[in-house]
Amino acid sequence: MFVRTIGWRLVKLLIQLQFPQVRQLTTTELATWLQKDSEPKPLLLDARTPEEYRVSHLFDAKLVPSDLEDLKQEGINYSTPIVVYCSVGYRSTAIARQLQTMGYQNVFNLDGSIFQWVNENRAVYRAGETTDKVHPYDKFWQYLLSDRQRISM
Repeated sequence: MFVRTIGWRLVKLLIQLQFPQVRQLTTTELATWLQKDSEPKPLLLDARTPEEYRVSHLFDAKLVPSDLEDLKQEGINYSTPIVVYCSVGYRSTAIARQLQTMGYQNVFNLDGSIFQWVNENRAVYRAGETTDKVHPYDKFWQYLLSDRQRISM
């Protein structure tokens, strides 16, 4: 538990220092937002690999396209709220920054990303069904997941 706590603090500090211009959205804020019927839902973009996504993802999330310009082709306008996530937040923050550079104005990184989301016992999905498993990314990063949430590598 101590290693996980220190690990999270270091990861989040690194992300904040490298990408200070990217707004962070907490898992609690996203969960609340997704439950509100009065506000438009954000576009959830998963910045992980297709293999990671297949293990589990947030409900209605789609993979980040290999070419971010494809979002324009899909009709995503610059004011659409977008929340990007990955395993712990580094890859997604980099994508969020690219989206900001392209002119998207309402972009957030999910602070702690999918690892924190499932560590808080929030639902993730695989093939339309809930699951409690998440791809651990690699043998190092898996220690930021609770034991019952990670798949074996």
